[in-house]
Amino acid sequence: MQFHLQALDARQQVVSLTLTAASEAAAREEARRQGLNVFFASQKGIRLKARRAARFSAALFSVELMALLEAGLNLVEALQTLAEKEVHGERHEVLATMVAAIRRGEPFSQAVASLPRHFPPLYVATIQASERTGDVKESLGRYIAYQEELDRVKKKVISASIYPAILAIVGSLVLGFLMFYVVPRFARVYEDMAGGLPLFSRLLLVFGKFVGDHAWPIAFAIACVVALFFWAISRPSFRAACNARLWRLPAIGERMKVYQLARLYRTAGMLLRAGIPAVRALDMVKDLLATHLRPQLAAAKKEIEQGKPMSVALGAAGLATPVATRMMEVGERGGDMGGMLGQIARFHDDEVARFIDWFTRAFEPLLMTALGLAVGAVVVLMYMPIFELAGSIR
Repeated sequence: MQFHLQALDARQQVVSLTLTAASEAAAREEARRQGLNVFFASQKGIRLKARRAARFSAALFSVELMALLEAGLNLVEALQTLAEKEVHGERHEVLATMVAAIRRGEPFSQAVASLPRHFPPLYVATIQASERTGDVKESLGRYIAYQEELDRVKKKVISASIYPAILAIVGSLVLGFLMFYVVPRFARVYEDMAGGLPLFSRLLLVFGKFVGDHAWPIAFAIACVVALFFWAISRPSFRAACNARLWRLPAIGERMKVYQLARLYRTAGMLLRAGIPAVRALDMVKDLLATHLRPQLAAAKKEIEQGKPMSVALGAAGLATPVATRMMEVGERGGDMGGMLGQIARFHDDEVARFIDWFTRAFEPLLMTALGLAVGAVVVLMYMPIFELAGSIR
C-alpha cells in the first residue's frame, strides 16, 4: 500500500512524500528513519466521501493546529499545511478563507472572527488574548481542555440516559404490539362470550374491537401525534416552556441550576486565564445561562464594576453555591481566580454526574416494574376468560 505523508525535515521545512509500506505505522517509521518528523499520513488512492463532506469542527482544528505549532511550524505554515491537507468540503473552504486573511495581513483573531458560524465569540476572545502574550499554543491548549471537560460531562449524561431510553422504547413497542395487534384478535375470538367475561377483560376487548375496526384512522392519528411532537420539540418556545416546568421541580431544578453554574464557572475561568477582565468575561458568558438567570448575572456584573469581589457579587445574585463562594474567596486571596473557577466547575460537574448516576439507578428498576406490570396486566386480562373456562370444565 502507498501512503502520502507530510513531515518536517531537519531544517524544519514542510516536505511531502509517498512511501510504500504494509501499514501506516510502518510508513511513519520509515519516514522517521529518514530523519523526518511526520505530522500527517493517509493511504493514497482512498477517497472517502464522508471525509470530503466533513463539517468543520473548531475543537478538531485546534488540536491539529496545536500539534503543528508544537512540531515547530509557525502559524502561517501550520494553517497552509491544514489547508493543503483538506482539498474538498467545508473544512477546506474555512481553512482557505483563514489563509487568505492571514496573507492579507490580518491578525489570526480577526481571521477567525470573520467566520462566526464556525468560531464562537469565546474562541475569538481566547485568540485575541493570546495575541497579547504571543503564545497561541497555550490558548489553544486551554480551549481544547475546555471542550474536553464539556464533552466529558455530556458523555456522562448521554451514557446514563441510553439504557433507560432503550428500555422505555422497547417496553412501549411491546405494549403497543399487544394492544394494537394481539388484543384485537383476541377480541374477535371472545366476541360471542363477551357477556360472561370479567369487567376489565370486557373493557380491554371492547378497546381491541374498536382498534380492529378502525386500524387505519388510528394509525394515521398516531403518526400525526408523533409528527406534532417532533415539530414541537424543534420549536424554541416549546423547549423553553418545558425547561421552565422542569426548573420548578425541587430536586431536578436545583441540579439543573448547578449544571448551569458549572458551565458559567468553567467558561469564565478559561477567559480569566486567557487575560480577559472579569466584567467582560461575565458579559461574554451570559448566553450560556438559562433566560431567567441572566438578570441575576447582570446584577452581579454591576456589583463587580462597583469594586466588589466576584465571590460577594455572585453570592449576592444567587449564582454561587456555598462551596463555590468559599473556593472563590480562596482564589481571590491566591490571585488565581481563573484556575479556581475551573476547579469549582469540576467539583459541580462531578456532583451533577453523581446525581444522574443515582437517578438512573433508581429510575431503571421503577421503569422496568411499571412496564412489567402494564404488559402483565394486559396478558392476564386477555387470558382471564380461558382461565375461567378451564375452571368451569373442572
